Amino acid sequence: MDIPASTAERDQLQRYKGYDRIMGNISWLLIALVALAVKLMPSADRVSHAFLAIFCILLFFYNVNARYGFLSRRHSQFKIFIDLMVFLTFIVAVCWYTGKLTSPFMSLIYLILMASALTQGKRVTYFMAGLAISSYVLLASEDFRGISFYLTHILELFPFMLIAHLGAMLAGEAESARHEVERLSLTDEVTGINNMRNFFLLADAHQKLAMRYKRPFAICMIDADGLKKINDQYGHFAGTELIRQVAAMITSHIRSSDICARYGGDEFVIMFSETGKHDAAVAVERIIQGMAATSFDFEGRAIATTLSAGLASFPVDGDEVRTVMANADEAMYVSKRSGKNRLTLFSGDMYGETFGKHAAEGEP
Repeated sequence: MDIPASTAERDQLQRYKGYDRIMGNISWLLIALVALAVKLMPSADRVSHAFLAIFCILLFFYNVNARYGFLSRRHSQFKIFIDLMVFLTFIVAVCWYTGKLTSPFMSLIYLILMASALTQGKRVTYFMAGLAISSYVLLASEDFRGISFYLTHILELFPFMLIAHLGAMLAGEAESARHEVERLSLTDEVTGINNMRNFFLLADAHQKLAMRYKRPFAICMIDADGLKKINDQYGHFAGTELIRQVAAMITSHIRSSDICARYGGDEFVIMFSETGKHDAAVAVERIIQGMAATSFDFEGRAIATTLSAGLASFPVDGDEVRTVMANADEAMYVSKRSGKNRLTLFSGDMYGETFGKHAAEGEP
């Protein structure tokens, strides 16, 4: 079964696509800079010209293959790592034929370290810093005059380590901030469960699977009874705590494959995957009964409430998520009008099948 990518995975793929475009631009820039150097270098140095031309041609063909060939559709952290390794090798090779440590291209190694910090994380960035230092030692090898030579040049290695460390720390902070922004954009700040934006993203994926494999799903709209009364009697903080308690009761009685979100106010929506409404009714009844039997403490006072719910299912009660939700919402209002603290299953004539405490006692 093909499971659609999550929102986070799609965002990550888009991010690596952006990195891939940047790596392509860097490739063309490196080629252009080295080609300019070949043009400006003394014409007598034909061997260096030849090697630099070969390096540019090799990087050209790599870039064409990576951006337009069979690798062009593969966007991942590993591909960016390969790009960085190719760029570092290219820069070191070019430096070898353009003055080694005095090469005007030596400072481009800093670019590799910053790109590593932004795309690869701490471990790979420190690894790249080690390679940069090794490259520096390699380029200095012809001028080796004993250990004192390296001691006098040790300060020149500090920028590599400093940039790698600072870049890794900043990238880590930026990544943490990005994850927090993503979390806030997808979850309800009061309850910590999904918000409606994320609900519809996840529900759309479940709907496509249901349509493809001809499997049902059920949607429950559920609402706390008497939130206004609790707000008036105990204050809005008590009402907020009530909303959290309802969310906790719901999440404790559904499967990990089901989707729960805060619809707004004290109303919640639950999507039961691969489940018809009659099977989902068992879980919803447990939620209703659990909430009716449980009170929560607020500033020394025991507060209790009940829930009213409505259930509808695909494809019997609608051919897409929003239609099924609308019908479940209508069934929920039947529960409200019928005495609350109950569940109503949607039916075409909208008298529905009503379950729960009051219905069992024969009340209207």
